Amino acid sequence: MSVRIPRPALAALLVGALALPLVACAPEPESAAEASAAPSPEPAPAPAPAEEPPAEAEFDRAAHSVDDPMSIWVVSNKLRPLSPADFAPADLVMPEGVENEFSQPLREPAARAVEALVAAAAADGHAVRIISAYRDYATQVALYDGYTARDGQAAADTYSARPGHSEHQTGLAVDFDDHGACYLAACFGETPAGLWLAEHAADHGFVVRYPEGKQEVTGFMPEPWHFRYVGPELAQQMRATGTTTLEEFFGLPAAPGYAQ
Repeated sequence: MSVRIPRPALAALLVGALALPLVACAPEPESAAEASAAPSPEPAPAPAPAEEPPAEAEFDRAAHSVDDPMSIWVVSNKLRPLSPADFAPADLVMPEGVENEFSQPLREPAARAVEALVAAAAADGHAVRIISAYRDYATQVALYDGYTARDGQAAADTYSARPGHSEHQTGLAVDFDDHGACYLAACFGETPAGLWLAEHAADHGFVVRYPEGKQEVTGFMPEPWHFRYVGPELAQQMRATGTTTLEEFFGLPAAPGYAQ
């Protein structure tokens, strides 16, 4: 989780038309006899019944685990700590060709997706950089303890995950910035870059993890800068169904607070 703090302080804590056919007039028969002898036209064949479109395959919500910390669908929140608490991904790599303020890695599929997302944003005129990515357990300890000392635990719990509960520890979460005045601030969601990211993230497998109006579900204040990689299949399904949180999509309990 992230909170708006001065950059030096943060750095200290981590780093057509169709023509109508012409209809010919048929000549009249020469006599009544000829007319009666003319064969009756055969009835037009009945049109074949239209084929029903194939039913859309039901989305498999069990395709990946929501418990395994190495799953791209893992759900970590205040009631669902990572197991083990000091979990570290085995496939961390550095995103290439992306400005990365503190040179933090991501899990390989998330890193490749970030590269594509940032390139697409740049092509549309938005300069986006990474300001936070993977943070290990020890780093989260230092961050959380620092926030608690500064603001008190109750306040810190609204914006910073306790160690072992952080999405950043999964290596699948990334915070973005546009070099503007809304660094780790709610106003980032109203910037051209923030609006573009929210609209296009699912195309690259990301969701806004902590959306507006869902604090009682996710447990955290809105963070329009915080994106979570879940893969294009799930991200696009959530967009299609209008579901904005992982908890609601998977039918998991809301997590407004810690168990203890």
